[in-house]
Amino acid sequence: MNVQWYPGHMTKAKRQMQEDIKLIDLIIELVDARVPLSSRNPDIDELGKNKSRLILLNKADLADERQNEAWKAFFQEKGFFVVKVDSRSGSGMKAIQNVIQEACREKIERDRRRGIRNRPIRAMVVGIPNVGKSTFINTFAGKACAKTGNKPGVTKGKQWIRLNKGVELLDTPGILWPKFEDQEVGIRLAFVGSIKDDILNMEELSLKLIGFLKEKYSGALLERYGIREGGTDIEILEEIARARGCLKKGDELDYAKTAGIIFDDFRSGRIGRITIEWVS
Repeated sequence: MNVQWYPGHMTKAKRQMQEDIKLIDLIIELVDARVPLSSRNPDIDELGKNKSRLILLNKADLADERQNEAWKAFFQEKGFFVVKVDSRSGSGMKAIQNVIQEACREKIERDRRRGIRNRPIRAMVVGIPNVGKSTFINTFAGKACAKTGNKPGVTKGKQWIRLNKGVELLDTPGILWPKFEDQEVGIRLAFVGSIKDDILNMEELSLKLIGFLKEKYSGALLERYGIREGGTDIEILEEIARARGCLKKGDELDYAKTAGIIFDDFRSGRIGRITIEWVS
């Protein structure tokens, strides 16, 4: 299964970020807590190599809490500041302001020595499509100041947002990178909705998700759908189709509809708190 998605506006957005990086003190990078490595654009490390870095493990409420803690420790060991958040509910957001101050302490001290007081910290918010940047900004700012949508590619241009006297945020469009060297990365991003569903074979993708859940989260499909987990991946898909009444004319199973239900349930957390990518 070959997964690629790199619309033209992403090239332009990356060029703009290279220009804007000179203006900022801190990069706030949102990653999807269910796929923390796969949802990191490798270009960001190169873009921000001399900047303070904060990683937000977003959608942490949908991910396995043991893995959330493991990933937090993993990134902290690499020198990042890390906060677990759920941008939709606001969970974890109160901690961010203090962590921003801590991450930029050297810059604040440097300003103070030069007699510059109260210059706001300028932070660039980055992340791949559909990772929740706009929702994070809206929740953090306490007002709807960035467009949101549950599909990738909603934010097309940059916008500065003044949060308070101390912090200004630069929102940026979600950008991927031109080619996934490891196709498993593309598949994981497809699982969580960072690649448009309409360019994917969702039935084939659902079989991969079923295989993963069988291996790592035994019992989750049984609990959600009341089906046996002992069969092959395709047999389990068919069991779910029957359990959910996904039938076409002549009692033929509707695989596309079944795949849609499985992904709706996975992405919303109804199958449980699932992390696709584990700290090895």
